[in-house]
Amino acid sequence: MIELRDSLVSNRPPLISILLILAVALMGFLVVGPMIGFMLAQPFYEGESLMTDMISGSVKGEASVPLLIVQGCVTFIGLIVMPMLYIRFSELKPINRFFREESNFPVKVGILFLILVTFVFAISPITMWNQGLVFPEALKNLEDYLRGEEHRAAELTTMITNFTSFGNFLLAVVVIGVFAGVGEEFVFRGLIQNELYRSSRNIHVAIWTSALIFSAFHMQFFGFFPRLLLGALLGYLYHWSGNLWVPIITHFFNNALVLTAFYMKSLGKIEMNIDETSAPLSLVAGCAVAVFALLYFFKKQYSSSPENS
Repeated sequence: MIELRDSLVSNRPPLISILLILAVALMGFLVVGPMIGFMLAQPFYEGESLMTDMISGSVKGEASVPLLIVQGCVTFIGLIVMPMLYIRFSELKPINRFFREESNFPVKVGILFLILVTFVFAISPITMWNQGLVFPEALKNLEDYLRGEEHRAAELTTMITNFTSFGNFLLAVVVIGVFAGVGEEFVFRGLIQNELYRSSRNIHVAIWTSALIFSAFHMQFFGFFPRLLLGALLGYLYHWSGNLWVPIITHFFNNALVLTAFYMKSLGKIEMNIDETSAPLSLVAGCAVAVFALLYFFKKQYSSSPENS
């Protein structure tokens, strides 16, 4: 189980450290990453200007590859390169302290996969409830705005996951599975959660606040609560293991499974709408029991390990 290590991220006051981390990440995510991404993606785009067409909502042709290139640059630069450079050269902290080798790690990876799968089914009623939330009449304009943003995000997802080849699918796995898994976990669990822990001295406050920021970062209200729960799950896995590879791999499994479902659907192998499918209550109950049992077993692996003593 991870212990409180004041110097893991920064020696500055924790809240100032968090603001600096977010500033660096957002600079890369909103400015540097998109600039490089659009330049690299333009040769793969059929229209005149990918940036202009994205702003106007009139992206032309098969745009999956150029959009993945942009997203890859945004994620890789904004959530991996710039935050790691900041921690290494501004805070003067070694990056390798967030990661460590473990014995029997392949077995633990298998457990993480089972945890993720059972977790997704267990929270499926919350996912469906969140998607179908109806605001009070006084907040109807806000609901319309949020649903409009959700619709635009769904259209972008549809374009990105319009896989025309297996290579296109693999590119998506690298960008959305690997880059997002590494980057988001490094920033939200490795940096922000540790700094919130240092500030509050309460791991539960740190985990749930970090999960809240993580979910808000995605700017999709009608998926906010399941993503909040996913962030909390990843936070506890990191806290128990003290190894950032653990939430990274779990995050990768989550994103890769979604991408695989989109790819199988594009091949005509599955017909169900993965965004609107509710699991049977018996399966939800069984998975809820299974996920708690698996989490208990996983936590015991670390609490009883000499590596964590």
